[in-house]
Amino acid sequence: MARALHRHSPRSNKAFVALNTAAFTRGSIGIGIFGHEKGAFTGADALRRGRFEQADCGTLFLDEIGDMSPALQTRLLRVLAEGEFLSSRRTNAGEGRGGASLAATHQDLEARVSSGHFREDLLHRLN
Repeated sequence: MARALHRHSPRSNKAFVALNTAAFTRGSIGIGIFGHEKGAFTGADALRRGRFEQADCGTLFLDEIGDMSPALQTRLLRVLAEGEFLSSRRTNAGEGRGGASLAATHQDLEARVSSGHFREDLLHRLN
């Protein structure tokens, strides 16, 4: 469905980047989404562009967003609300450049908000 929405959108000639958030470990999903600079931590031998940068004015599809950790929910909320994100040492104008974000989950996000496992403001922003 996400690919179909992208294909029929004004950004169909731009990148479609899918990210299954459940497929990453808690430590690596932040790198997957936001990337890192060379030398940002031990073993960071090269710049790694995150999915927001890879989508570059296209569509970023975040699958299984209901499984995302609270810390990453906060970072994602900042990107969606302010259109920028930190990638180690620099601020990137992410979705502010005209891209779109789609999200899906098998979780009942309203129930997860009630139980304190999902940010209400992020759910509002996604809606």
